[in-house]
Amino acid sequence: MEAESPVSHGVTGKQVIHATFLSALKMLDVGKWPIFALCSQEELKLIRQACVFGSAGNEVLYATENDEVFVLGTNCSGCLGTGDIQSTIEPQRLDTLCGKKIACLSYGSGPHVVVTTAEGEVYTWGHNAYSQLGNGTTNHGLVPCQVSTNLVNKKVIEVACGSHHSMVLTSDGEVYAWGYNNSGQVGSGSTANQPIPRRVTSCLQNKIAVNIACGQMCSMAVVENGEVYVWGYNGNGQLGLGSSGNQPTPCRIAALQGIRVQRVACGYAHTLVLTDEGQLYAWGANSYGQLGTGNKSNQSYPAPVTVDKDRVIEIAACHSAHTSAAKTQGGHVYMWGQCRGQSVILPHLTHFACTDDVFACFATPAVTWRLLSVGIILIYNNMSVEHISLSKGMYLLRQTTVKVCFLLFIKLMRKQKSRQKPDDHLTVAQSLKKEFDNPDTADLKFLVDGKYIHVHKVLLKIRCEHFRSILNNNDDDIIEMSEFSYQVYRAFLEYLYTDSISLPPEDAIGLLDLATFYRENRLKKLCQQTIKQSICEENAIALLSAAVKYEAEDLEEFCFRFCINHLTVVTQTTGFAEMDHDLLKNFISKASRVGAFKN
Repeated sequence: MEAESPVSHGVTGKQVIHATFLSALKMLDVGKWPIFALCSQEELKLIRQACVFGSAGNEVLYATENDEVFVLGTNCSGCLGTGDIQSTIEPQRLDTLCGKKIACLSYGSGPHVVVTTAEGEVYTWGHNAYSQLGNGTTNHGLVPCQVSTNLVNKKVIEVACGSHHSMVLTSDGEVYAWGYNNSGQVGSGSTANQPIPRRVTSCLQNKIAVNIACGQMCSMAVVENGEVYVWGYNGNGQLGLGSSGNQPTPCRIAALQGIRVQRVACGYAHTLVLTDEGQLYAWGANSYGQLGTGNKSNQSYPAPVTVDKDRVIEIAACHSAHTSAAKTQGGHVYMWGQCRGQSVILPHLTHFACTDDVFACFATPAVTWRLLSVGIILIYNNMSVEHISLSKGMYLLRQTTVKVCFLLFIKLMRKQKSRQKPDDHLTVAQSLKKEFDNPDTADLKFLVDGKYIHVHKVLLKIRCEHFRSILNNNDDDIIEMSEFSYQVYRAFLEYLYTDSISLPPEDAIGLLDLATFYRENRLKKLCQQTIKQSICEENAIALLSAAVKYEAEDLEEFCFRFCINHLTVVTQTTGFAEMDHDLLKNFISKASRVGAFKN
């Protein structure tokens, strides 16, 4: 690597960018994990990748800038891969992995370790009582060994581990699993342990997976069209299927119909997903508030989680913990769930810059939820502008023209400056949100239930066909509205400014009525997602009736499935007793077709 040099007048554009990149190269900040106190400052400066694991966060694997791999810690079940089961407080070199360039790493509870290299090779070692190493035996693996059975000519790009099972994703979108299978977590259709990698087929047979994750005893995969498939243990509803029965083969989460998921993350017994719209959903166990829904009740269906009304860009969970974390587009990091023994039931804003720090400081045990990797940070006036992976950053330096690289740099500088002065450089979306119900700039007022709501005619006409027709050639500056409540109408107008709704689930039916009346299909979809949060046995029939009335097909199907899964209790409610005759007739007919009344 070239020596670091200051930027001066007369240097070329490429020298400027080169110096900027090189001066920004920093060592990986691992100081928040106690285990690294065993390393010297000289050793810490060389670390470029790291993973802390184990039942007490007492084992660590790290790679240096020279692609050498070292381990240290208590070495339970030979999980350090050093050839024995002796603990060590001195870093030990793993010759098998040196020079291999680790691309992804995961670990189990034994613990066992699974890594994939940049070449797509898979290596495993550690605890193996349930064949989770994939080598066909149940003998503990004391050194890293390559797993090749059924993976020949396959390039593995992602790995995930449950408590005692393993899963990998190949570059062509295939999923393979092996190990402990008492609850169907291997997805083979049986509960027999799987000693070698086996492709997960069934519903995934003709699907291309893009992301995988494992809870303690469950498995999940996101496919390229945004659907989520789940299988394995479901005692806490962590599969999101609306039930608590185990699933031995992959099953699509129907409740996420119409929602395009990008990433999935699994905690001990809870699940998080991130959508392409930056929305967060959670379900499963919630005894520590790890779902972030404001209570400690388990959820067997996906429930939306609000994180400061900002777009979420990263979610984090780990199968060994009951902690959840998320990072927003604005750079804010939130945490919830079990945090140093406390139960945090709503997303809590932290001072951290990344989700990794949440697990270092507040998770039990203090482990890493992913393989930590050093990044290159572009610096402008001593301020961090953007994080780019080390390999990608150096690739850009080698391959990108001076002009393109310089333009990228300038763009990022401007981006940072806009973040520095948010009041002076608001985005269009932020500006619109700020002007909603602002009497100083509004040119129209709605009078609803004796209260004014201040809006802008031009925006309403741009955003809504209904207003486009009624506001043309209309010079009134006050319009009275009596068809809907103040709360509902204000939520509707605010939606036109923000493209989101902020209304309690119990009040969203009124907004669904409005959305249907105004033919606002996207608003209708958002209302249905919100209403789903409030479903329970007592109101399930009322919500089903509303869904039918307002032709909300997604909500109707959701409510119907809920009623079927809780049929005994639902049929004893007042709502069922007072059910409309035609609705009851259709309900019984449909329930019969899905086998709800079979013995």
